Amino acid sequence: MTESRRIPGITSTGSKRPDALFGPDGLDGLDGLAPGVPRLTSRSSGCSVWDEAGREYVDYVMALGAVALGYGYPAVNEAARKAVDAGVVGPQPPALEEELAEALCARLPGVERVRFLKTGAEAVASAVRLASMSTGRELVLTCGYHGWLDWSQGSVEGVPSLLRELRRELPFNDVAKTRAAIREAGRSLAAVVVEPLVVQEPSREWLDALRAETKSAGAVLVFDEIKTAFRLAIGGAAERWGVHPDLMVVGKALANGFPLAAVAGQAGVMEAAARTWISSTLATESVSLAAALATLHVFTTEPVCAHLHTVGTRLLHGLHSLAAKHKDVVTGVAGVAEMSFLHYVDDRASARVARLCAARGLLFKRTAYNFVSYAHDEKVIDRTLATLDEVLGEVAREP
Repeated sequence: MTESRRIPGITSTGSKRPDALFGPDGLDGLDGLAPGVPRLTSRSSGCSVWDEAGREYVDYVMALGAVALGYGYPAVNEAARKAVDAGVVGPQPPALEEELAEALCARLPGVERVRFLKTGAEAVASAVRLASMSTGRELVLTCGYHGWLDWSQGSVEGVPSLLRELRRELPFNDVAKTRAAIREAGRSLAAVVVEPLVVQEPSREWLDALRAETKSAGAVLVFDEIKTAFRLAIGGAAERWGVHPDLMVVGKALANGFPLAAVAGQAGVMEAAARTWISSTLATESVSLAAALATLHVFTTEPVCAHLHTVGTRLLHGLHSLAAKHKDVVTGVAGVAEMSFLHYVDDRASARVARLCAARGLLFKRTAYNFVSYAHDEKVIDRTLATLDEVLGEVAREP
């Protein structure tokens, strides 16, 4: 795959690179993308996207989970158009900022205050800043992926070593090791930041341990709900399992693809935002705020999360059946109904499946996660499973 001459790394969004979706060149003879495998898309609608040649694909990437209602959802687009006509951005806070904050406080569990940003990465970084301000401490324990900013990266080149020393990793769903790590950190611990769902559902015991141990240590518990809010439930894992963090971070599907994220939580912790500097020029442009308000209205008036669970369960059960049938290619199924994927015998197999699916008009990720949306229905799921069955059989027959 020849790298773009103008954009280093081919695209500004690393997870959308052709090699991320379809495997790298030179992988056991996989040189370049086969005909029918897209490099770029030109438009999207519902659960479909079109490439530059006008070819349609059923999509499960769904903008890396940022779209839960479906691409171009009419009510969301109409709200955004009205905000565009009203001027997009101005010299003072838009009225929509407080309106959306009020709506989120009424709907997200345990939330009393909200601050808006543009990306999940900066929203989680803001949560860590607030935790440090509230506790007067610096050490952070993390579990999961929290974006590309320096504080959350481990061995990535270019990250200062001093920052790495302020962060340690927690194991997902391991109660004993989690308790031990939090107790060892003790009074130096500012925050525990976790993705409450990493490939599989958390145990209630682990969530309860996180809540109890952080409270005992005087640390701030942060749920990174970037992928799970507006998908597992409007309030994400905190709502589904009833364990409320001090802060939660939401983004991605919050505005159904428009760029918006938020850090939200208890007033006592959130008030620290007024004593430090967390600011972004376009954090509160009104188009994304309007899109988020419209998205929240759809989620609260229509059975969106129930639909995601229903069609996602149909897909997940189908993937388990395919895994049992195609053991020479697939080693297992991971994820939950709303976001799932297959484990393959090796990288070449995953790349072949992704490429052959794309050639048949299906974009299905070879790694975590594939996302269902409100636009996917049972017929789409059944066609997807039929395509995967055909492709897995073809890959199994290859030398």
